[in-house]
Amino acid sequence: MRNLQLALLGFAIIFLSSCEIVGGIFKAGVWTGIIGVALVVILIIWLISRGRK
Repeated sequence: MRNLQLALLGFAIIFLSSCEIVGGIFKAGVWTGIIGVALVVILIIWLISRGRK
């Protein structure tokens, strides 16, 4: 699995411009952050509602 990741990274470095790579990383980071925050908020709401019963 690690070799596959390294091969894909090498392919990306050779065939993509640096701007495209950085843009892709930031887009993935934004969506990961949004999903993470949403999950934490849902978990907190669930714990609060469960504690009131």
